[in-house]
Amino acid sequence: MLTPVYEYTKGMLRVDTNFCPGCTHGISHRLITETLEEMGRLGSAIGCGPIGCAVMAHRFMNVDMCECAHGRAPAVASGVKRVHPDNLVFTYQGDGDLASIGAAEILHAAARGEHFTTFFVNNAIYGMTGGQMAPTTLVGQKSTTSQLGRSTEQAGFPIRVSELLSTLDGAVYVERVALNSPGNVNKAKKAVRKAFEVQEKKLGFSFVEFVSTCPTNWGLSPVVAMDFLKEKMLPYYPLGVFKGGDL
Repeated sequence: MLTPVYEYTKGMLRVDTNFCPGCTHGISHRLITETLEEMGRLGSAIGCGPIGCAVMAHRFMNVDMCECAHGRAPAVASGVKRVHPDNLVFTYQGDGDLASIGAAEILHAAARGEHFTTFFVNNAIYGMTGGQMAPTTLVGQKSTTSQLGRSTEQAGFPIRVSELLSTLDGAVYVERVALNSPGNVNKAKKAVRKAFEVQEKKLGFSFVEFVSTCPTNWGLSPVVAMDFLKEKMLPYYPLGVFKGGDL
């Protein structure tokens, strides 16, 4: 009898994806739901997804999901967790959503030490709405609203969200991971597991940032997009645990 080397996690619904070729949203979805399955928490997890590519998470994740207004997932998750304190509650948000219109929401949720987990997809651009410049777009990077490249004179500097949140006392675990290689994907899964365990122990707010790709809006092939992530994004967004490494 053959031993399977790969099995479809029960945490993912068996549907066709509508993400673009080379998009890493599917990887992060798998890591989150596979971890929930391994923890035996699929039936007691509640996800909160806002506008952006994250709005489609409910189509793929086999957990209870609720849709939130743009940027407001942390506010919704705060309420959900307080009503259902024994459930694993998480938000799944992109950088245009979390770091722009939802910046105040995530800062104050972390400052309050809310007992939910946020998964933050940083692909340095607005994905679903047309490739506009995001708060995380790199200096010099082109977008539909910065066609000559982002300039610090006009738009300031990209925001490093993990470093920012790690300064808040209510945020007890903050880590940045990447989805560009098997080794980094394995590390990302460990971060997902630790973030959920922090929540189970009721220690406070936990946060995992996924450095990701958006080949379509970057105007690159999937392979070249992975090179861009490694060569351009990781120097500005270094990987590692920014808080809670001793938990």
